[in-house]
Amino acid sequence: MLSFFWLRCLLKMVKGNIIVPEDILSFCCNGLQGSTSPPRAREPEEREEAQGAMASPSPARNPTEVQMSQLVLPCHTNHRGELSTGQLLKWMDTAACLSAERHAGCPCVTASMDDIYFEHTISVGQVVNIKAKVNRAFNSSMEVGIQVSYEDLCSGKHCSICKAYATFVAQGPLGSKVRLEPLTPQTEEEKIEYSIAAERRRMRLVHKDTLKDLLTSSSQEPGTVPCSLGSQNTPDTHCRLCHAHPTLRAIEMFHFRGPSQVGDRLVLKAIVNNAFKNSMEVGVCAEAYGQEMSISRRHINSAFMTFVVLDQEGHPRTLPMVAPEPGDGERRYREASARKKIRLDRKYVVSCKQTEVPLSVPWDQSNKVYLSYNNVSALKMLVAKANWALAREKEKVRMYTLEEDKFLSFRIEMSVCITASRAFSLLSNLRRRHEWDSHYVSAELVQKVDDDDMIYHVVSQKLRNENKPQDFVILASRRKPCSKGDPYVVAFRSVTLPTHPARAEFTRGETLCSGFCIWPESEEMSKVAYYNQAMPGYLNYVTTNVAGLSSDICSTFEACEKFLLKNKEDLISRLQDF
Repeated sequence: MLSFFWLRCLLKMVKGNIIVPEDILSFCCNGLQGSTSPPRAREPEEREEAQGAMASPSPARNPTEVQMSQLVLPCHTNHRGELSTGQLLKWMDTAACLSAERHAGCPCVTASMDDIYFEHTISVGQVVNIKAKVNRAFNSSMEVGIQVSYEDLCSGKHCSICKAYATFVAQGPLGSKVRLEPLTPQTEEEKIEYSIAAERRRMRLVHKDTLKDLLTSSSQEPGTVPCSLGSQNTPDTHCRLCHAHPTLRAIEMFHFRGPSQVGDRLVLKAIVNNAFKNSMEVGVCAEAYGQEMSISRRHINSAFMTFVVLDQEGHPRTLPMVAPEPGDGERRYREASARKKIRLDRKYVVSCKQTEVPLSVPWDQSNKVYLSYNNVSALKMLVAKANWALAREKEKVRMYTLEEDKFLSFRIEMSVCITASRAFSLLSNLRRRHEWDSHYVSAELVQKVDDDDMIYHVVSQKLRNENKPQDFVILASRRKPCSKGDPYVVAFRSVTLPTHPARAEFTRGETLCSGFCIWPESEEMSKVAYYNQAMPGYLNYVTTNVAGLSSDICSTFEACEKFLLKNKEDLISRLQDF
């Protein structure tokens, strides 16, 4: 403020010798800091011009988006001159927290972090670009998506490093929870992330229960390495095993169990749980206590990290095996093997693009959560797609198509006089599908995974060019709305069961992505939409004439409407629904 005062004085002193108009004088002194005089009321013509100037064809930027760029300096790196993962995680958490606080308008804390797979290392002199934005806000928590890439300023090369999802909780005075305002997605990408965020949230809650029995003991273990808090929190444990400096490749999904306060003493303990052919799992436990001689320690967090040792050509080296110690050592050894299986399943099913996942994935207990996630998220991604083209409209039934890569997807929708919850119960029971779908002959419930996931063996009619019927092994996943505006979802995809292999009397068919979405339009009206992402080999089952947009699909959907209307008040059917 003082500099502007002296600028005004200087201009007034020279005003007698140099022509300085009063409006320029006012701009020099007030323009940069805002005028202190009352604002002049705009004329109507000026307001119209201002509104026209504000209208921009470019899409509005997400208000929660935070972009951060950091130049990697020697102080950020390890002994190899590569950015330490701890420093990168700190930057990622900072950017994500800023994004969360922009939406919440109050302080936020990190509650959990999903799996992170690091694709490349970053060297000194390169630039780290981090983009974070809120994907969806729930009651008091929100999911923040984080994208990390690096840029080489000399060569102009850009490369993706990792993608992560973090959960933040908004906190009010004295740590009370804050109810968050809902987030409205704008772009197609934001709508997809918004829709799938509810499914990721469900997977996190299940994962938390699964890991309760797998967490390592917080007590001091033989061979455990206490170390101080810093950007590298397990520098010695894995080095002792392989006599080299490993590279962190992945961090398993983890939750923060409690906060640490300013002035707390932190104790970090790490131990190698198991070593596989080219990788090892290191378990890390973080504890906090308030006083130097305090006996009671608070368990803040446990995490499991996967390390590899690279040779001069960048290929993973073979690691020495670990001989587990009796008791807890054997327990950690077995649990590490189980977690590796879970990580591989989760990365394979969840992290892959839809086109990279085979049609029928083997189902077992270790990947049931992630197959269910993939089933529902694939359908939600299809629902959020733009560029659907209206192909046929017959009375109340509308049929849309979407051509994308090697897939032909279609959507059939109509409004039905039935409550959304009732339509959801009827359409999610495949044992009644034959009552309205002439393609179905039977559907046997093979396994009830839980209340939301069922596996069916479905037999369909014979195809025109086949002399035997088709059969399918289908995972049916159903979801109720997570919040207002969400649809009821019933998703279908093929899986493989050892108990139901392909048989000679059937032609084994497969479905990649299909299902129903049901939106309530009023208390008694619902919009029912059926989606199917068809592969070339599956099109004959879907309809007899896709190229000509046969009326077979519309007729089947009209039969579906009659089925819903007939059974909407059927009390016996309600009791039979699962």
